[in-house]
Amino acid sequence: MDKVVHFEITADDLARARGFYGSVFGWELQTIPMGESDYTTVTTTPIDETTMVPTEPGAINGGLMQRSADTPSPVITVGVDGIDDALAKIEAEGGSVVHPRTEIPNMGAFAYFKDPEGNVMGLWESARA
Repeated sequence: MDKVVHFEITADDLARARGFYGSVFGWELQTIPMGESDYTTVTTTPIDETTMVPTEPGAINGGLMQRSADTPSPVITVGVDGIDDALAKIEAEGGSVVHPRTEIPNMGAFAYFKDPEGNVMGLWESARA
């Protein structure tokens, strides 16, 4: 059974969103350049600095990103063994690819898909050791 491993909260005003979530929940936020825009990592639970995986079973971390036409609302991300296989299954079951497999060096790869109900969700494949 594949697990939920990450969340992304979309925002029109990232500075306002960072202020809100950092203040209300005490989350650690770090903004990093990613491609043509910035991405804010959200730490809600401690991580293993080597693997970047949460140390508390069942806990997940996430991110804040600019709202877009492809990602108009928060995204729940599911960890899979292979994104390409998962996207093939998604399309076979009536879903569609929103954003194809994209590598993040030394970490893994992600993709976004739309389910038959219109929800945009994410996929994550960890880099092989």
